[in-house]
Amino acid sequence: MENLVPHFIELIRRAATDLPADMETALRRAREQEDPNSAAQTTFDAILENVQLSRAGSTPICQDTGTPIFYVYYPTGWSTLALKKQIREAVAEATARSYLRPNSVDSLTGKNPGNNLGDDFPYFHFEEWEEDYLKVNLMLKGGGCENVGAQYSLPDTRLGADRDLEGVRRAVLDAVQQAQGLGCAPAVIGVAVGGDRGSSYLKSKEQFYRPLEDESPNARLAALEKRLVAEANQLGIGPMGFGGKTTVLSVKIDSLERLPASYFVTASYMCWADRRRTMVYRNGEITIQ
Repeated sequence: MENLVPHFIELIRRAATDLPADMETALRRAREQEDPNSAAQTTFDAILENVQLSRAGSTPICQDTGTPIFYVYYPTGWSTLALKKQIREAVAEATARSYLRPNSVDSLTGKNPGNNLGDDFPYFHFEEWEEDYLKVNLMLKGGGCENVGAQYSLPDTRLGADRDLEGVRRAVLDAVQQAQGLGCAPAVIGVAVGGDRGSSYLKSKEQFYRPLEDESPNARLAALEKRLVAEANQLGIGPMGFGGKTTVLSVKIDSLERLPASYFVTASYMCWADRRRTMVYRNGEITIQ
């Protein structure tokens, strides 16, 4: 297999230092909606200045460079062992170049390996597909916003949430309300309905790979996505919790099959530094978006 390590390093650099265009556009639009010279608008100014400086200097957008989560879609005949080895090598080199900070630590000993390589760190999901090219999605999931993700088992009498989309709505709004400024708003909220506890968390995070302008192909979920954005932005939490009109930039929802005994709603929280990039390797050519 061809040596793709340099391209994986560039994928990581772009994800860590260059905020995607749809996120930057959404942040600029949100800034214009805030009152002039308000704490919210001043906060957006600081965020946008940071975005520009990080891009210009290839420096991390956030000091918490996050858990690297790779979704790798590969053609038949490719070696997942070889791909994993090359990506791990790229993570170590990206850390050495300071595109990533050496953030990972052993949960039992507290020891930092210094290269972001540990047990299931970075995290991989491999899927063989029928296409003739390689696609690698990378997300850098920050620890602070990870702390405020939440999972609900419906019905929830505290919220008055039953096993229906109204119950989903109440659970998601509660998650945003409980997060306050601790998740570094404005946020993108990824939601999964159904599954078991583990699969629901995975599906909720997969929503972060979706572009902001994307909406669910399910009309009921698409309507709920829009409603939740509008209602979350009425909570007054605002950027970084300083108050304002923009608490959430987008809500993305998907569903899974479930067992009759369980009805989970999982709301994963992504901060304004929604760092995600996609690399495609086709016919010897590399593109990174």
